[in-house]
Amino acid sequence: MNWIDEYRKRVTSPNEAVKVVKSGDWIEYAFGIGAANELDKALAGRKDELWDVKIRVDIGAWPHYTLDADPTGEHFIWHSWHFGGLDRKYYNQRQMYYIPMKFHENPIMTRNDCVPNNVFMATVSPMDKHGYFSIGAGCASAMAALETADYVILEVNTNMPRVLGGNQEAIHITQVDYVVESSNPPLPTLNPTEPSEIEKKIAQNIIPRLYDGCCIQLGIGGIPNAIGTMVAESDLKDLGVHTEMYVDAYLKMTEAGKITGAKKSRDKYKQVFAFAMGSRELYEFVDDNPGVAAYSVDYTNDPSIVAGIDDFVSINACIEVDLFGQVSAESVGTRHISGTGGQLDFVEGAYKSKNGQSFICMTSTFSTKDKVVSRIKPILTPGSIVTDPRTATHMIVTEYGIANMKGKSTWERAEALVGITHPDFRDELIRSAQEMKIWRKTNKIS
Repeated sequence: MNWIDEYRKRVTSPNEAVKVVKSGDWIEYAFGIGAANELDKALAGRKDELWDVKIRVDIGAWPHYTLDADPTGEHFIWHSWHFGGLDRKYYNQRQMYYIPMKFHENPIMTRNDCVPNNVFMATVSPMDKHGYFSIGAGCASAMAALETADYVILEVNTNMPRVLGGNQEAIHITQVDYVVESSNPPLPTLNPTEPSEIEKKIAQNIIPRLYDGCCIQLGIGGIPNAIGTMVAESDLKDLGVHTEMYVDAYLKMTEAGKITGAKKSRDKYKQVFAFAMGSRELYEFVDDNPGVAAYSVDYTNDPSIVAGIDDFVSINACIEVDLFGQVSAESVGTRHISGTGGQLDFVEGAYKSKNGQSFICMTSTFSTKDKVVSRIKPILTPGSIVTDPRTATHMIVTEYGIANMKGKSTWERAEALVGITHPDFRDELIRSAQEMKIWRKTNKIS
């Protein structure tokens, strides 16, 4: 079969490709940098002839042209599996809604017809000689969406890395209805966040718990970057990687020779992830690199898969924690910030791993315009979403130390959490704990 001929049969312009979209349709964009860009711009040009077109995205990294063209939401309305910074802007303008999920279940929900899907669009790498396009930088749930769509449209961008994989990281030309050759704009980047001094202290509490051969999952932000820097400067060796999000911290550790995967009990020698978001250097590193492997998220985030990897260490962040050990990582009251994503997947999977450890990190306080507020509270801010129930949380970390929640009674949990609270708030929390009947007068806080 001549795949070039098949490719040419499907090449069209963005304006022609999006003519398949009808009023009332559901459209799924691939994850992050794999979402539609020029296709979305072309779709925005059809605003006056389309109504109630519903678009789903997962961390929308590219511009949201359809929303900019339709501020009233009569023609286009977006839904997100997980909010990024740009998504929050449109959520605050009431142009976007959140879809609750545990990330590893996303492909399952899609294939089980819980998620209507008329058109799938994705930004991909150029087709190779075998007829495959890479979606490896954003393959988390792409294949499930492709399989259930009536139409599949790909937007080829020569800047998209060709990421090798373990499963569902490539799309064959025979699975595609239309191909659009884009103008090849630079990919959206997510440059590393420089950790604050407090975040470095938090990282310093975790680093001694790491050891040669452990397998690391990192979230995003200053704390993971601080850990990456410290690991790169440490004597640790033969670390493994199994994560949903591949970020620049891993690149830093790899370049320092700390990551080999030689001790991994699954996917030995491979750095496994579901999507990559970061700097241009990160995209260049994952391009055609046999040392990394992109997998669908029902593999990377499946708690049973994670539990089967010995010495697993999961490190994520949150917004606030209550004295019962409930964690909110996605909202402040009813104000939506992020999403569940894979945090609960890794919290549960890491704890069940042989020698596994799960850390949820936060600064002990944050500042508003007129005051300093504790992130550890008697109860979560009313309306806040519980990301990790108290039955799942393992270790909570602030700059003041680590509180292990497992096997502890309610008063022991309260005592442990007060112990890692900023000192200015400890007496207040103790009074609240007494009122909530989860405190003993014999408690001593070190």
